[in-house]
Amino acid sequence: MTVTVEDIRAAARVAGLSGKPLCVHSSLSSFGYLEGGAEAVVRGLLAEGCTVLVPTFSGAFIIPPPPDMRPPRNAWNYDQSDTDRVGVGRRYTIDTNEVDRSMGAIPTTVLKMEGRVRGDHPLNSFSAVGPLASDLVDRQTRGDVYAPFERLVELGGSVVLMGVGLTSMTLIHLAEREAGRTLFRRWANDVDGNAMMVEIGSCSTGFNAFDPILAPLERRTTVGESVWRIFPAGPTLSTATEAIGRNPRITHCGKPECRCNDAVLGGPILDR
Repeated sequence: MTVTVEDIRAAARVAGLSGKPLCVHSSLSSFGYLEGGAEAVVRGLLAEGCTVLVPTFSGAFIIPPPPDMRPPRNAWNYDQSDTDRVGVGRRYTIDTNEVDRSMGAIPTTVLKMEGRVRGDHPLNSFSAVGPLASDLVDRQTRGDVYAPFERLVELGGSVVLMGVGLTSMTLIHLAEREAGRTLFRRWANDVDGNAMMVEIGSCSTGFNAFDPILAPLERRTTVGESVWRIFPAGPTLSTATEAIGRNPRITHCGKPECRCNDAVLGGPILDR
């Protein structure tokens, strides 16, 4: 089966997504043969009036932590931190198209599209195209990494998992913060080349534990060979937040030495 732009557009229309802002997490290979590749997915959604929001993380801008920016319980081995120097001497700007390879083909494509808007966060930016792109992304800062999701909720948007599971749902990291956790801190250079501390998410490997909890909110459709799992952002955020409040270990991946340990304890202590 060949999937076309019109198939993407029809799927969005039938799913009731037309005209809405969508956070898309995706596996391009899940579609089977897709005529036009990743751009066809984005073009199809845009043709239905959607705004497409994607994660465009860029770990190559990370630097070692300065001595005065080392909060405890931060899931980081400060004794070995100087080995991670990939971002030394580098400065992130919203104009760069650099993105981690693990983000996949669709985020990479969004970054190259005319009119795209990228968030001002050196490590965990979000980018968007479509009528609400600036509205979603412009409010992202180094200290409010998930501001685009807060706006997505306000606008009645949805999260669409295209051929991927809940381990890709970044919205759950916002639920962690809403449940009272402090998000982890990492480090990058600001525009003047000075070290700054920025907010990032935690491990998401254990997020499949939310499957039964979020199942009542989920709708599914199939496009080619890709199963789309569609979640309303607002109810999903509140349901996940309540679940973490009831059982903080629900987010834990199960690995004994994972950064999940510090997350479950509440995250970094910043008041020292």
